[in-house]
Amino acid sequence: MNITKTQFDTGNGRIINIETGRMARQAHGSCVVTVGKTMLLATVVSSYDAKEGVDFLPLSVDYQEKFAAVGRIPGSFLRREARLSDYEILICRLVDRCLRPLFPEDYHADTQVMITLLSSDENEIPDTYVGLAASMALMLSDIPFNGPISEVRVGRIDGKFIINPTRAELALSDVDLLLGGTAKDLNMVEGEMNELSEDEFLEALKFGHAAIQSQCAEQWNMLEQMGGKKPVREYNHEDNDEALRERVIAETSAAIREVAESGKSKKERSEAFRAVLDAYLTQFEGHEDQARMVRLTKKYFHEAEYNQMRAMILESGKRLDGRKTDEVRQIFTEIDVLPAAHGSSLFTRGETQSLTTVTLGGKTDEQLLDSPTVHGHSRLMLHYNFPGFSTGEVRPNRGPGRREIGHGNLALRGLRTMLPKDVPYVIRIVSDILESNGSSSMATVCAGSMALMDAGIQLQKPVSGIAMGLITDETGKFQILSDILGDEDHLGDMDFKVIGTKDGITACQMDIKIDGLNWDMVGQALKQASAGRMHILGEMAKSISQPSGELKPHTPRIELIEIEKEFIGAVIGPGGKIIQDIQLRTGTTISIEERDGKGFVEILSENADNMQAAIDIVKGIVAIPEVGATYSGKVKTITDFGAFVEFMPGKDGLLHISEISWEKTPSMEGLFEEGQVLEVKLVEVDKKTGKFRLSQRALTPKPEGYVEREREPRPSNGGRNGDRRDDRRGGNGGNRRRD
Repeated sequence: MNITKTQFDTGNGRIINIETGRMARQAHGSCVVTVGKTMLLATVVSSYDAKEGVDFLPLSVDYQEKFAAVGRIPGSFLRREARLSDYEILICRLVDRCLRPLFPEDYHADTQVMITLLSSDENEIPDTYVGLAASMALMLSDIPFNGPISEVRVGRIDGKFIINPTRAELALSDVDLLLGGTAKDLNMVEGEMNELSEDEFLEALKFGHAAIQSQCAEQWNMLEQMGGKKPVREYNHEDNDEALRERVIAETSAAIREVAESGKSKKERSEAFRAVLDAYLTQFEGHEDQARMVRLTKKYFHEAEYNQMRAMILESGKRLDGRKTDEVRQIFTEIDVLPAAHGSSLFTRGETQSLTTVTLGGKTDEQLLDSPTVHGHSRLMLHYNFPGFSTGEVRPNRGPGRREIGHGNLALRGLRTMLPKDVPYVIRIVSDILESNGSSSMATVCAGSMALMDAGIQLQKPVSGIAMGLITDETGKFQILSDILGDEDHLGDMDFKVIGTKDGITACQMDIKIDGLNWDMVGQALKQASAGRMHILGEMAKSISQPSGELKPHTPRIELIEIEKEFIGAVIGPGGKIIQDIQLRTGTTISIEERDGKGFVEILSENADNMQAAIDIVKGIVAIPEVGATYSGKVKTITDFGAFVEFMPGKDGLLHISEISWEKTPSMEGLFEEGQVLEVKLVEVDKKTGKFRLSQRALTPKPEGYVEREREPRPSNGGRNGDRRDDRRGGNGGNRRRD
């Protein structure tokens, strides 16, 4: 084996090791990146020819974590790794967004990048190193790629930025920012933070980019050890006709510019562009190579659209819908639009609309997370849905794709920081996009903030989001666009989503499609985004400016009761019998867990009386009966020798026939009825058995000259045996359940 290795410091005292030539040698490029016990295998394979008719790069990036990496067996029925988790998909997207802009525009071969977590260090976060691993695998191949790139995570503890924090450090950080890019530029940013100012955010980007530059240099150093980079493979994936290209651009540009400047709506503009194209294509009817001419003409027509739209914005500052570069589309907001939901809102910005709901639940509604490095439960969910009708398309509904998962995660991160720390509920936010013409993820943020406040969740501050765009030319001239349209995203150079409150940024996502982004551009985009965010918050405030002071009447209420650890078993009962009985009797949902040496009982109910009944029962189970105290009890069972009375929830005691009155009671017949409420006094707790002895006569004065009678012995056997009955129904019940 021809193995090559290199290692370098990450800048925080930890060593990154890169090795190639030992694993996956038949891939076109492969390497293993190791940090501590964390090992990532990255491979890349690309077809040598493009498929017929493909005019884009079919790039797939897959990241998968093996359960063996953390010493676990998968919990699925098949006991093997299944579909990628949401967490793995989010990492796939991060790497894809870094790599994709760096492939040549004319390279159209199927290309697959795979990164696999082979071993995991519990304190290292593997997604910090996946971009480096993927880039190194590509650089070791002959695939055309204008890298290298790398990714780093930036954290901040006590006001000081750090590179690639460990899990323990990240828990103390108020910034979690992933950056990706080349030695020259950043081309991907995503993360969340606690109301970072625009200046602090820019400082974090510069700090992280310096580490990226260092890691890119280390990749070149490794290639030099191997004698330099391999020659790039030859390819010819595009069918071009330069004469036709010049003709199409020259003959359609004027008509395209006229449509672009018309300020029409998305639908009208699309129809107008289609009319121009269809009219131009009529000249090729009956042509001997009609299919090729039509395909190439559509391609060059799109290039003319690209050029004219960009030129219009750079020259006049006028946009496709007639807005100024810093102008936000018209906004309409509503709350409480769905009467049966716990919270709801409708946010419409231009031709983009989100209908968002908030549902509040209890512990049993928590989301189970079961991937190798993300294991546990989540009490906050945000689901983003993007149906075909939102853009006037026919598209099968096959569940969320990578885009939906990514957009939902970004919105969740933007809202999460502003949630109060003591929310007792599990929260599910669902954004259904009903119309879309750009910035639907930011509409989700705005609608989500409003729906949470409508539901009575005490957000610390309202949150809004805005998507910023960028148009540049080869001379260095540029325009920053606020609240971009779908076409401006598609034809522009940047999609920069900024989420925050009036006081700072809580989350962001930036994708750059060009080389040459400078800090002045980023600074202006941040400043313009701040102004747009404030405007949007003002529009949202017209419907709701602060959280509702009360939950909706139909929202379930939650009560949390803290109990001593030793009482957990008493509340649950053998096989869950007690807790199930309480739920059945009161119509509530109850869950119990141990945290920090204490038991926490959560009771959820939509009915106040049922809630109180369940609370009383639980408190009764964990309460310690006091000898000498008087209780109001309910007759549960009547025997020949007395009555068993439930004097506290879950605790029965024996009211012996001799303890009913100071006078002799000849018989229990007709004396009490089951369900009858009695005042009784707890006179004794048997030290050996824990049984409770109750008395009624102790509540009345002893007659003068009273002489205590000898108690008649109870039978030792028989059908309604007193001792057996006492054992079965006596006060030991509560203690027996507790044991």
